[in-house]
This record gives sequence, C-alpha cells and structure tokens, in this order.
Amino acid sequence: MSPDPLAVNLIHRVNVGDSLTRSAERHPDALALSDGSRRLTYSRFDEQVNRVAHSLIDYRVAVGDAVALASGNSIEFLTTYYACAKIGAVCVPINLDWRADEVAYVLGDCAARIFVVESELAETMSEAAATAGTVEVVAVVGPRPRHDFGAASITDFDSILAHSNASQPERLVGDRAALTYLYTSGTTSAPKGVVGNHTAVYLESMTMIIEGQFRPEDRFAAILPMFHTAQLNCHCTPAIMVGAALHIQRGFDPQNLLSLIESEHITQLFGLPMMYRAMLEHHSIDTRNLSSVRRALYAMAPMPQNMLERCIDVFDCEFYLLFGQTEMSPTATIFRPENQLTHSGSVGTPVVNVQVAIMDEDGNRLQQGRSGEIVYRGPHVMTEYLGRPDATDEAFRDGWFHSGDIGHFDDDGILWFTDRNKDVIKSGGENISSVEVEKALYSAEPGAAEVVVVGLPHDRWSEAVTAFVVPRPDTILDQESIRTKMRDHIDAYKIPKAVIIVDLLPKTATGKVRKNIVRDSNRSFYQQL
Repeated sequence: MSPDPLAVNLIHRVNVGDSLTRSAERHPDALALSDGSRRLTYSRFDEQVNRVAHSLIDYRVAVGDAVALASGNSIEFLTTYYACAKIGAVCVPINLDWRADEVAYVLGDCAARIFVVESELAETMSEAAATAGTVEVVAVVGPRPRHDFGAASITDFDSILAHSNASQPERLVGDRAALTYLYTSGTTSAPKGVVGNHTAVYLESMTMIIEGQFRPEDRFAAILPMFHTAQLNCHCTPAIMVGAALHIQRGFDPQNLLSLIESEHITQLFGLPMMYRAMLEHHSIDTRNLSSVRRALYAMAPMPQNMLERCIDVFDCEFYLLFGQTEMSPTATIFRPENQLTHSGSVGTPVVNVQVAIMDEDGNRLQQGRSGEIVYRGPHVMTEYLGRPDATDEAFRDGWFHSGDIGHFDDDGILWFTDRNKDVIKSGGENISSVEVEKALYSAEPGAAEVVVVGLPHDRWSEAVTAFVVPRPDTILDQESIRTKMRDHIDAYKIPKAVIIVDLLPKTATGKVRKNIVRDSNRSFYQQL
C-alpha cells in the first residue's frame, strides 16, 4: 500500500503556519501578541488562526487561491496571514499608501477572491474591489461600512473568528507553495508580484533567529508596517517561530515607543534610522530606562556614523543593519557590530543561507575590489514574479538572482552597496553614485536630518547631481555652505550642482524616500534657472 500523500506531507513539510503550531505547543501560556488593549497567549492565538483557516475553507479557498489583506498592524493581520499559511492560500498584503486604482490592479493581477479589510480603509478598498471585479467575499474588521464593494458579499471578521472548528486544518501544501504575493512599487511599469514561498520565508526566519540570537523570552516591538517584507519576515515570523512576544504598534511615535520599551521591557527593536533619530532627539531620552533593549535592527536607509555611535551609547546595545530586497525574503547581508567602526558605510557580510557575488554584464564573477551587479543564490530567493515570465527570466540569469544593485566586495570580504542601477547619475561622462553623495553630505553637514540625491536633466552635464535636504529642527542651512563643506568629503565632480532645502520628502509607508517622485517632480529645475 502506498503512503497517504497528505500524511507524508504533514510529517515532513516546511510550512510557515506550522511554526506557530509548534510554538503554541511549546509555550501555550506565553504571551504571543499584544496590541495595548488585547493580549493573546500562543495557545489562544493558534486557536484563533485555526478558526479563520476553517472559515476560509468553508468559503472554498483552495491551495494557491489569493486572499488580499488591507490592514494596519494588528492581531487580525497576523491571524489572517497564518491562517492562509496553514491551508496553502496566498496572503496578499495591500500597501496602505496605494491609491484605489493601484489596489484594483493588484486585486485583479492576483485574482483575489477573499478580501480582509479594516473598516477605516473601506472607502479606498471598496472602490478598488468594485473596479477589480474578482472579489467575492469581503471580511470587514471593525464596524461594517456603508460602502459598496461591487458584487462582493460582506461579512464581519468576528463571524469568521467564531467558527466552531478550532482544530489544526490539514491540507497538502508543498514546501515551495506560494505563501505571499508582495507587490513591489512600479516606477515606470505596473507593480510586480514577488512570489514568496514557504521554504524561503521559513529559512529567512531561521536565519534571523540565528543572526539576531532571538530567544523565547524576547519581547519585540512591531513598529514598521506589517504589509512590508521587512517587518513581516525579519521580525514577526521569526519572533513567532521562536515563541517570543510581539508588541504591536499601529504607527511610530517616539513618546509611545519609549514608553513601551520601559513598560513592557522590550528587548528587540527594528526601525528606520529616522525613528532612532526621533527617539534620540526626544526631550525625555535622558530620563528613560532603556536597559532592557539588547539588540536593535535598522534598514531601508543608511545611518550616519555619528548618529550610529550616539545610538549605541544611548541604547547601550548592539545595532545591526539589514540589507536585501523583497525578492530575497528579504535579508541578504548584515552589517554587524564588529565591523561598524572599521567599515563604516558598508552593508556587511552575507547571512546564513545566502551566497553573494559581484557580476559583470556578461555574467562573469568579479574579484574583490571590482564593481558590478550584486547577485544572490540560496533558499531565501523568491519563486518568480507573478505572471511575468520575461521579468523572471531577466532576474534569473547565469545561475544567479540579479538584484539590480551595484556594489563591490573589499579586501576583507565586506560588501559595499554603491547604488540602485537605475539611480546611478550619469553626469559629464562619469557614473556617480547617489548613495555616495548622500553619505558625504551627511558627514559634511550635521544639520541635515534627511538627504536624497538624484540626477536631473541638464543641458551641459546630461544629468546634474542635485541634493534635496531637510534640515534638523531649529536649524538653518545654507546651500553654498553645504557645497563648500563637501569638498573635504568627496571628489569635486560629485559635489551637487545645486542643494535644495525642503521641508519634507515624499516617502513610502515604510519611510523610504521615493526618488522617482523627487526626480519626476523636479525635471525642469535647471531649465527654469
């Protein structure tokens, strides 16, 4: 008699949902999730996930079906995510910065049948669902809205949670089955759906546990948006895998986060450099007890060396920079504490489970010191771009995943990120790294809170290096003074032709500056002079 395929699958499969099941069995009474007003133990969280999973099965959600999720950081977000994982459905988190037409594109592209929506987002999401025409059922978190979601029926998320069956759902789900479709922003074309699979995210979680030394007794502050791979896969899934506590924050506020660190004895932080800066500049920072924090992660943007040193001094813990991209689930390298004083500005060394190389345009690996495209191998790599075989083929070449990033390894085996290929500025016959210029400006001008450098059309230079700078509070910056100071930090031809002082910069929901918008909205700058 041949073995039952489902039984065999359940015995040895790799499934992100199973990591919650195991944590619930090991630590049933330990705190899993807290949002300030609700606290769920691991046993209760797992039971809640199982009820939602069975409800999705009742709605005829099959393995591979897409379940869209429009929610801020919440218990319901993680409940839906893990319910999808357990039954082989594909969770499609919606970026809350998207317009209705962008959401509609994603819903249609992934053919989402089920749509979990927070009631406060109903206006945008109802328009999107009606336009897409694929959504059959909308489960609303919170008060039922008056909006029409097209032909979709509307139910309450609470009714899904009330399903009578809290047992572990049993379905045959392959190790490389799709877990998420995470859509990357499209600057010149429609967004691409990055297909993340169970093996990739499972091993990303294990990588973070190893590299970050995560422990069951840890207490994590979940600050960044969960719809982004960084918060979801670098912090949430590994924290739940190890059985730690997640304290969910709806957004970032320095006062609230500092208070949370004290009241809940937070041990693990993950934020943007601007968030750490805001805490350092908060009026109460010198009176706060931050001794519980033992590790702090940051990503999305570089941290100036003087600011990093100040963070290490104030928080008295180790700081790690994570570097990667959505297609890598997302971590590829980590800038570790032992390199921070000797290799300031680098992005560190490869993590467990990831191989990194530098390659030229002909597919040849380059030696240390030579610049080229950063390429990756390893189980973290995505499966494909959803429905985009040409884009997938372009990324999967020469036996490596091509990142679109430019960089090099130095003689110590440390990786240096130069720029995104599309952000390299071609000026006067030279290729200039926008990132290098940004770092130089930060070093030259302590009064700069935020900096972005782009190339703008110029009759003489083709593209002119141009800096946009947000001053620190109560600081007045002078454009020419900044350019003069930069002479000691960077080659003369790389100094911005213009420094433009602004009040704010356009950003994504995760805090990354949207360089494409800065470029596009200022294309005629030099023609107007």
